[in-house]
Amino acid sequence: MDLLALADFNLVARHGGFGRAARAAGRPKATLSRRVAELEASMDVRLFERGARMLKLTEEGRALHQRTGALLTELNETAAAIASGGHTPRGRLRISAPLLFSQIAMGKLAAGFAARFPEIRLEVTTEDRPVDMIEEGYDLVIRVNPAPDESLVGRAFLRDRLVVVASPSVARPADGIAAPAVVRGSFDQVGDWNVKTPDGELRIAVEPVLSVSSMVMNRDAVRAGAGVGRLPVSLVSHDLAAGTLVHWGDIDGPEIALWALYPSRRLLSARVSAFLDYLKSAFPTGEPDELAAFLAG
Repeated sequence: MDLLALADFNLVARHGGFGRAARAAGRPKATLSRRVAELEASMDVRLFERGARMLKLTEEGRALHQRTGALLTELNETAAAIASGGHTPRGRLRISAPLLFSQIAMGKLAAGFAARFPEIRLEVTTEDRPVDMIEEGYDLVIRVNPAPDESLVGRAFLRDRLVVVASPSVARPADGIAAPAVVRGSFDQVGDWNVKTPDGELRIAVEPVLSVSSMVMNRDAVRAGAGVGRLPVSLVSHDLAAGTLVHWGDIDGPEIALWALYPSRRLLSARVSAFLDYLKSAFPTGEPDELAAFLAG
């Protein structure tokens, strides 16, 4: 495939028309039209629907633009950095992060990263759904315990665990009596909690009294004495140390791991490398107490 023709196609797609692309690049409109037509002929596919007053990407054209635009941008930025002898990461970096991590840590992380790398335009989107990185144009995503995906590579940068905590005003019930609980999700989907304590394993029967949609709301309600809660230890470490919450035990289950992921088919850009290194410097060991210290700092 002709990379120059591919670059011209992306130029036209980005500007939404041959005329606008020609004016932006200072190149003849006829040249861009001819190069895109040659690319279409070589691929035996139509990339644009051409009307009298409009130009619209076909489904194939949209897919090609989404999959090659970022690669060409990275190649151009790499070439420019090498030519100028510079190594400073620059350009746009789009990140998707889960709700809880965004609420408690991402603002501070993003501010520190932006200060260290002022030539990177950082964009952070908060969502818990599994985004399609290629289709939606993300450079990196942060996910909790992600399912295996052959199209993505990355590393776990933080680990956490769930603990059962309550306000000192909430007394532990006697055996066979349910504890009032603040939960996430439907009341009907809550079962007993299996916890590990210094005295051995314990099953806590729970009676949901309040349902909330976020861990931060859950913690605040538990602090206020609404009931017992199941929360990440990093989110309640300060309260446990201050005595505003009491530790009833650790949830018996798999650890929580936060992963930073990026597409395996994409060149690892200097921007992504810089952010991965920044995460490593913020959380060198990735233990829960590091996140707790980061949040308290």
